[in-house]
Amino acid sequence: MKYVALLSGGKDSCYNLSHCNANGHQLVAAATLSPQSGKDEIDSYMYQTVGQDAIEFVARALEVPLYRRVIQGDAIEQNAEYGSRSAGGAGVLGDETEDLYTLLEHVKAHHPDVQGVSVGAILSNYQRVRVEHVCRRLSLTPLAYLWQRDQAELLSEMIAAGISSVLIKVAGIGLTVKHLGKTLNEMQDTLTRLNRLYGLHICGEGGEYETLTLDSPLFKHRIVLDETEVVMHTDNEFAPVAYLRIKRASLHPKESSTDSRVEVLPLLEDRFGKLKNKVENSVLEGYENGSSGTYEPTNKPHHIPDHPSTHTIRSWLAIGNIHTDPSLDSEIPLEEQVRDCFIQLQGILESHDLRMEDVANITLLLPSLAPEVFAAANKAYAEFFGASPPSRACVGVDLPEGVGVMLECVARKDNTRRALHVQGLSYWAPANIGPYSQAVTVEPYIFVSGQIGLLPPSLTLPSPPSLALETALVFQHTDRVIRAANATGGHVLLSLYWLADDADTIHIRRACETFCEKTPTLFLVVASLPRGARVEKQVLVHTGEFTVPDEDEDTFTQVCRTPEFLSGDIHAKRTQTSHTADFLSGDVDAECGMTTSSEMILSSTRSSMLNWQISRFDVSGTSPQCVVICARGHLSQEDVIELGNLPSLSAFWEIALSARLFHRVDADFSSGWLLVSRVLFGDKNMPATTSIPCRYIGTQGSDERWDWAVAFVGVS
Repeated sequence: MKYVALLSGGKDSCYNLSHCNANGHQLVAAATLSPQSGKDEIDSYMYQTVGQDAIEFVARALEVPLYRRVIQGDAIEQNAEYGSRSAGGAGVLGDETEDLYTLLEHVKAHHPDVQGVSVGAILSNYQRVRVEHVCRRLSLTPLAYLWQRDQAELLSEMIAAGISSVLIKVAGIGLTVKHLGKTLNEMQDTLTRLNRLYGLHICGEGGEYETLTLDSPLFKHRIVLDETEVVMHTDNEFAPVAYLRIKRASLHPKESSTDSRVEVLPLLEDRFGKLKNKVENSVLEGYENGSSGTYEPTNKPHHIPDHPSTHTIRSWLAIGNIHTDPSLDSEIPLEEQVRDCFIQLQGILESHDLRMEDVANITLLLPSLAPEVFAAANKAYAEFFGASPPSRACVGVDLPEGVGVMLECVARKDNTRRALHVQGLSYWAPANIGPYSQAVTVEPYIFVSGQIGLLPPSLTLPSPPSLALETALVFQHTDRVIRAANATGGHVLLSLYWLADDADTIHIRRACETFCEKTPTLFLVVASLPRGARVEKQVLVHTGEFTVPDEDEDTFTQVCRTPEFLSGDIHAKRTQTSHTADFLSGDVDAECGMTTSSEMILSSTRSSMLNWQISRFDVSGTSPQCVVICARGHLSQEDVIELGNLPSLSAFWEIALSARLFHRVDADFSSGWLLVSRVLFGDKNMPATTSIPCRYIGTQGSDERWDWAVAFVGVS
């Protein structure tokens, strides 16, 4: 795509251009924001303003037109988020971010074919969020290939790639006036030493220093600083603040053409590369053993979902089974059906004194995820959210006849809510491909959106198709999102693997074993996934942080804990009777595996089973956070009572907030689930439940084909 460069003149904005070029994008213009005339620098939260007296030379070295605007706003909105969470929210009047909007709007007026914006952000969420907010409003794609990169590696790459930048401002401990004018190559050892001693950011992400680029592989000319002047801002013995004023500079021909190619990061980290190899070997074995394709139901499920169900525990609200009315005209466009579901959601939230911006996570169920269906759903969905939308999983399932859309959500009014909403192309993880955040943190939980195996720089699936590469990317994306959402990482409490082909289940299960995932896990085969993906991973994460009383119980201490995983089975023998009228002569009864005659009554025994999995923390006063129950066959009340009274589970039922009930399309699940829900919850404490049709349900460590399973999330 054609793009405009946001230029500060520093190393990051110039090096990112090389990666834009490596990914096939075409630079057509540069844009910059400057302090008012007569000021070398202003205290901006957003922009590097020192060195603006030489920015014209950088644009001329690139041989592209430069568009400039004077910064008129202030840093009014200084929170982590920018703009309103409400749908259609604009920017903040008078904020310096709006100067960027005006500047890029001006660029688009002169270059209407511009589609992207090069951004040199590495770690600054503050800057990234604001640039992305502006880009979204102008239908521009941020190109941020340095995002979340390791700074030491990045600095070495810049030097190796021929980025010649000099320090033009120092403001960090250990840096002094003598370092002004020195190149990155000359400063690398010093920066590394100061990082080791004082934690200084090697690339200056903490504002410790600023640079001006004199040459880069994309420059057609090199810049020479003919006359400079040191300006002392704050004379401090340990961390003086000083900068170079560029009084005179000139362009010179480059002595030889430089290679504009840059080193592109390997797609996979080593541990995920090993995971890919494991899945490749598993797939090869599958071909040799002749594994079969996915099951496709011949009929839609007859079970019509209940009315929306809700459950509150203190400030938490879960809402399940929001769906379109089956009695309505089936020809209503999908967009209208999505809007109808969200209007229902709004009404329920308002009745609990909540709003759409309080929603943390949504599961959206559609009849298919064909491109036109996915696009229509996203268009309507986007009308209800602004900045920092909820995290989301979106899957195509075999919805009951007449039901076109279904959703469930978790919400909480909490001022600590934080969203990781990355909208730019990078090497890190995929930008969102819909109106959702990659993760939303409502402590102590991190709700992570479903991750599919897209290639982050292009947002495309691997070509040629590769389950192994998709799987490795899904694991890597999930890991990176968790680490970006919470500085200390977190612990996965629940993993859902949505699959498009039941033949892939064994390979994904082996990937989990290789990665040593010990957490309640379900493998769920559904009709389709976004972009035609074969696997989508959705996880719920806990920060692992607790506040516990000290021995005297008058003071409290913050502790970090790791969850433990427990699981078990409850078996029982039950007798079933089936009439041969249900089968054709000579058919095989799927329940017992026996051939029936045409006139006899068949009595057989089949082993019923309940499987349970939990993740819990060994912290006094806490219950399990997540519980998964899987069922097969016809359960008895005794089985369920035994389950409910298990010491590991008995305290959980009072704190269960939500329940996602997965059931095989071809299995009878309603009687078993009604029994379980009645015994465990009675008539009152029922968690908000959503019924989700699946084609296959599996778990870790077992090849069982479960009739139904339920994933509970609790809040204590």
